[in-house]
Order: sequence, then structure tokens, then C-alpha cells
Amino acid sequence: MSETENRLDGKVAIVTGAGRGIGRALALAFTREGAAVTCAARTAEQVSSTRSEIEKAGGRALALPTDVTQPDQVERMTNATVDAFGGLDILVVNAGVTDRSEVEASDPSAWRQVLEVNLIGAYSCVQAAIPHLKARGAGKIITVGSGMGHRGLAGSSAYSCSKAGLWMLTRVLAMELWEDRISVNELIPGPVSTEMNPARPDGSSSLGASEWAKAPDDVVPLALFLATQPDVGPTAQSFSLMRRDA
Repeated sequence: MSETENRLDGKVAIVTGAGRGIGRALALAFTREGAAVTCAARTAEQVSSTRSEIEKAGGRALALPTDVTQPDQVERMTNATVDAFGGLDILVVNAGVTDRSEVEASDPSAWRQVLEVNLIGAYSCVQAAIPHLKARGAGKIITVGSGMGHRGLAGSSAYSCSKAGLWMLTRVLAMELWEDRISVNELIPGPVSTEMNPARPDGSSSLGASEWAKAPDDVVPLALFLATQPDVGPTAQSFSLMRRDA
């Protein structure tokens, strides 16, 4: 903890999808910077592992198994965070799933599930968080988006549509909340080697050798940048780690 700048000292954050990959990396990084963090994900074992690593490093964390498609679980997660840490300052909407199939061959239930997690789940999380962010007088919402939400990709219709909806939700929220000093911005990591999106055997991205295939920790600096902006800082913006637009 002493090697950091404690830029989030006194802040409280919720990170969804914190059991692995990008979410785990962000939860660990936020606590290193002084925040208390609720680690939320569907798998209890994974979020408990994240919490244990945080606590070993001297940080404060809750591990709350949460299915973001269930509004009652999201409400419990949010209320438990406020009860434990006294408020809420930052929400990172990171939980996500994908389905790789062309529309003609796709399974309607799998297609719908992607939207339920990536878009409706995001809606439930921000709706539950907003009153608590307002109570603090300011706050940050960071939505983890995708370049596919801006340009689409054949064979990933459900994911592309869900992330396009998330980007528009980000923009609308920013317009609704700017007077409350709550900034809402999209973070596009680009290709990240995770269980959901593994890199090729040679370490390159599935988008080609010219695209940067990152590790989850490579996303941390941009997330911290967004989490530490002034209360009247940028909002309704998309920040990307992609090397190219298409």
C-alpha cells in the first residue's frame, strides 16, 4: 500500500465482475490506492479469492456473490456496501459475458442472456447506485465497454448490441447526472487476454498481430485516471486502449 499515491484514500467502490480478469485487477488496484472495495461476481469462490488477496495486502474489501441479472441481488450488494463502508463513491460496471455466433445460427436464449448481463445488469447496478452517489455529493461511474459497441463485429451480434446499448446508457446517464457532479464515462480496454477472451498461442490479439493483446493489469492506469478525475471532470466520454478504430 505504501508504494502507491493513495489517490483513492477514503473512497468506496463497487467493482462488478471482480472475480477474475479486468475486474479483479481493478479491485486490487483501487484498494492499493486506498479505496474500500466491494468485489462482486456470480462465483463466490472467485470473489472470495480477490478479497483475500486484498486483505493480505492490508486493504479493505467485501466479497459479495452477485448475479447482476437479479435486481434484488444488486440491491443487496449496494446496500451491504454502504452499510459496511459508510457510502459509495465509484461504481465500475464490468460484469460481462459473450456469445460468438452468427445471427442465423444463434441460440435466442443465449443471445438474450448476453443482453441481460451486459446491458440490463448494468442498468440495475447504476439504478441501485445512483441514490448513494448523490448522497456523497459527487461520484464516478465507469462502464467497461467495447469497440464492438461502436462498430460491430460479424459473429458477435449479441455482444456488439449489448455494448452499443451500454455506450448509449453511459451517455444518457451522464446527461442525467452531470448536475449532481456524477461523471459517467466508458472505458474500452480493447483486446485483453482473459478466460472470456484468450490471446492466440503467439500472444497476439484475435483482432490481428497489429492490435495490442493486453493483460488485465494494463487496463489499470486508465481506470485509475477515470476514477481520480475532478468532480467536474470529463463525462459522457469514451476512453479507449485500442490501437485502431476498425
